[in-house]
Formats: sequence, C-alpha cells, structure tokens
Amino acid sequence: MSSVDPTPGIGAEAPGAHPDEPIDLSDLRWSDGVVLVLFWVLAGVVFLQFFTRYVLNDSLGWTEEIARFLLIGVTFVGSIMAARKESHIAVELFYRYFARRARFALQIVVDLVSLGFYVAMTWLCISLAGRTHQKMVSIDLPKSAVYWIVAVSLGLMAIYAAVALLRHLRSGTSRLVDPERFAVSTKGV
Repeated sequence: MSSVDPTPGIGAEAPGAHPDEPIDLSDLRWSDGVVLVLFWVLAGVVFLQFFTRYVLNDSLGWTEEIARFLLIGVTFVGSIMAARKESHIAVELFYRYFARRARFALQIVVDLVSLGFYVAMTWLCISLAGRTHQKMVSIDLPKSAVYWIVAVSLGLMAIYAAVALLRHLRSGTSRLVDPERFAVSTKGV
C-alpha cells in the first residue's frame, strides 16, 4: 500500500496560496443588469427550443422568433455598455504612427462620427417603430416593441458618445491619444 505525501511538490503551490483579489463592481450600471437578464432569458429559450426539438421531437414554434428578438435586445442593450466604457471595436493601429496632435484630432473626428451615427440611427429607428404596426408571427406582440428597444439603446449610446466627446475635449486626452497614461496594470498576472 502506497502513501501519498500531502505536501505540495517542488514548484507547486498549495491551494489558496494567493488570495483572490476583490472584484470591482463599481462600473456596473442598470443597463448591465438588463442585458444580463435578457441574456439568461435568451439562453433559457434556446435551451427550451433545443429540448423540445431534439428530445421531445415536437418543437415549440414560438421559440425561434423569440430567440431572434432576444438576441437583438442583447446586442443593442449590451452595446450601451460598450459605448459607456468606450470599448467598441476600433482600428488602433494607425494611432501609433501619428503625432500626438494628430491622434487627438483623429479621436475628436471619431467621436463626432460615432455621435452622428448614433443620433441618425436613433432617428431612423424611431421613425421605423412609429410606422410598424405588424404583430410578431408566433405571439401576439407588436414588432415595434423591438424597434423601440433598439431606438432607446441607440439613444443612450448617443448620450454616452456625447459625454465621451466632451470629456475628451475637456481633458485633451483619451485612451487612444495617450495609451501609456491609461494602460491597465498587469501586476500579478
């Protein structure tokens, strides 16, 4: 009968040797909770669709349409968080090759284009929601509800884009203008 040495080997660390860092939840907002709920409802509907189709061999007809509209909601409500944190996808490569003044000017142009896009899309989505009187195919809800959710999301993204533009103009900098100033510490990683 062999005995196992309970002490860790050379180079191994005992479990719990590094206490977990506290999780910072200070940047969470109400829209983050909404997108979390929408995501889990979407996951539940997709699981229900899978279960009824492949296990019961009798698919529920409404699950596909509802999953589609929930995915739209997750996308646009989640984009509010990306606009708030200024983490939408961007091509950052060109910023490296420009002088600081050019980087700042480019940042302001990007902020203005983003703001203009959000405002224009909000206006178009509001007009589309106002003209849409169709009901969803499988359940008796108006399709305009989805368009209103998208319009509100785009409106909030426009507000966050305007706030970012004002912050960049007042401070004279941003994450893309002075990346070393905004670098995330990787100490201990």
